Amino acid sequence: MVKYGLDYTRCRWILPLLLGLAMIFGIIALAGWCWITSQTYPPTRRASLWNMCYLDDGTCMSLMNYAWGRAAAGTFLVGFVLVCICFALSIIAFAIPTLRFNFIRGIGGLCFVAAVFSLMGLVIYAVMCTKQFPAPSNMVYQFDWSYGFGWTMCIMAIGLGFFFCCLPLYEDHILGNVKPYYYPDI
Repeated sequence: MVKYGLDYTRCRWILPLLLGLAMIFGIIALAGWCWITSQTYPPTRRASLWNMCYLDDGTCMSLMNYAWGRAAAGTFLVGFVLVCICFALSIIAFAIPTLRFNFIRGIGGLCFVAAVFSLMGLVIYAVMCTKQFPAPSNMVYQFDWSYGFGWTMCIMAIGLGFFFCCLPLYEDHILGNVKPYYYPDI
């Protein structure tokens, strides 16, 4: 992996860039209005993380009136804040000329914690929203693009956690402290 493409001097900003992308996906998920829509034409219900709107009569109700709505929003928001903290810490870690590999492993652990919180929020929302507001017999709920961006942030946090935790294993290779081994010509 290190020999064929992970050169520290050229690629050290890829991981913070990916964390920034995960943070942008989290912003889109938090601000998006289409977590769930009804699969009828035209759609009759639309829900975000914050409210449920009935498009027939134009009324909206807040999901923050329910304990599960507050739990889903709170846990997803905690996961998003932890991704933002990981992004800031990764910028600091990679900006220092002498790379601190133990610090990077901590960022990876924090990415895993962020993924767990956002996963809890996504699952609570999906289960309880479809249970609390059952669809009539002629309607099916469809999880929409904003919910997908939330899952993308969660999956990216898991993947980046693995990368941040595994990067210190290649510390000597990245810093050039390993003597290269040349295979003899046969």
